[in-house]
Amino acid sequence: MIGNKEKSKIAFNQQAATYDEDIKGQHARSLYPVLLKKLSGLDFNTVLDLGCGTGAVMQAIFESFPDKRVYGIDISENMLQKAKEKLKDKATLTLGDSEHLPYANEMFDVVYCNDSFHHYPAPEKVIAEVYRVLKPTGKFIISDCWQPFFGRIIMNAFMRFSSEGDVKMYSKREICRLLGLHFQNVIWQKANHTSFIVSSIK
Repeated sequence: MIGNKEKSKIAFNQQAATYDEDIKGQHARSLYPVLLKKLSGLDFNTVLDLGCGTGAVMQAIFESFPDKRVYGIDISENMLQKAKEKLKDKATLTLGDSEHLPYANEMFDVVYCNDSFHHYPAPEKVIAEVYRVLKPTGKFIISDCWQPFFGRIIMNAFMRFSSEGDVKMYSKREICRLLGLHFQNVIWQKANHTSFIVSSIK
């Protein structure tokens, strides 16, 4: 029986070719403007895209902030290939696991994670790693799927049987508690009717 990470890898390798246009990437795309608006209000030089996918957010960052140093990590080879085709040599892209980030301590001003946190089987490990690689007063931003109580209960029941590596949809209380283990100034906002965005400071 394969685990969630391998399921995610297989699913996103299969979806990569059309992810930027088809329904599979629709939810992630709906969050791009929300995330970019949040980033536009921050002072940063180095930024890491956690679960960077096809690199669409990184591409948008370069269009708005061409002087930034941008890094991306993803578990899917095919997603990273699409990102490389978009970004050429503008970003530093790495095939890897968000539980074991291959970066130095206190390397980034900002780390963001768009529509991938619900795939992580060990969220505490991911958050601890993000804390490690962020500079003092660095920002961690998560934008992800959300449903009200009953919808979330139903979705989480189905996620156990997901073939795409989905693990858990978080309530406001759950995600804020997880971030609060390491971070401060945790601020949760509803982004749209199926999404939230939460920011925090090291």
